[in-house]
Amino acid sequence: MKACALLLTTTLLIAQGSWGLIPATPGEQTRRAIKSTKETISRIRSSNLPPRIYIDYLIPLPPETSDADIDPWPGGLAQMYPYAEDILRDILVGVVEESTRDKCSSQVLSASDCCGFFVQESPIAAELDVAALLFPGPDQLAQMKDIEKMVGDARTLIVFNRQFTRPEDFGFFQKGEAKGLLERYEWGFAFQEIACRGEDVKLTFEESIGWQACVVDENGKEIEVKDASWDVKVRTDYKELENKINEVLPEPLWMRKMGEVQEKGLKFQRKE
Repeated sequence: MKACALLLTTTLLIAQGSWGLIPATPGEQTRRAIKSTKETISRIRSSNLPPRIYIDYLIPLPPETSDADIDPWPGGLAQMYPYAEDILRDILVGVVEESTRDKCSSQVLSASDCCGFFVQESPIAAELDVAALLFPGPDQLAQMKDIEKMVGDARTLIVFNRQFTRPEDFGFFQKGEAKGLLERYEWGFAFQEIACRGEDVKLTFEESIGWQACVVDENGKEIEVKDASWDVKVRTDYKELENKINEVLPEPLWMRKMGEVQEKGLKFQRKE
């Protein structure tokens, strides 16, 4: 029995690359994104389908950010763009075998919407080139369609940190057209953060594991949130996530904080 448990643990560690539930550093997030994206491309190619992939990357806060900042990105996408561009270039050069950063070309599709287009050339074969759209939004639907045709079915097209979540975001008259386009895409990697029941929840997707969720509590501890009935190929529904958090952490954050105050006193009164 112990041998079986050890084998299961070892297998899981190998599948995760000995990583934790969520990336601990930006470098780890990039490495996990590269690994998962390459695996997704390989699986899609084996099915003779055009590789169309979503990547949601949690961009690290800028170095000058302080705890007092209400909004760490006051400049919005324009402020994020140079950070995201550098990350995307790292991912592209990691995904395309034997390629180098100087083989990546780029152009701005929309300055006002902060949308860019990148192509990482493969030195092996043109069909192994990988193209990527950075921050595309509903206003880029026509450009997305044109790029789809230009890239063709053989090459990979990545949508990196999309600015939409569903066809309805494209408006009443374009949602049908958008649905047909977006149905071709599937997840290659995701690291997302949301608030659920007042908790800091992290959601991740990796090809070899599927969707995972965890709560990062007030002490920085990662608490896995999962249910045997959940399909790991599908992003967990908010209500299901909330119900499971209620099981895993019956006391809400505010109640735990109150208990801490009663036990230790107010922070400025503690002798720590």
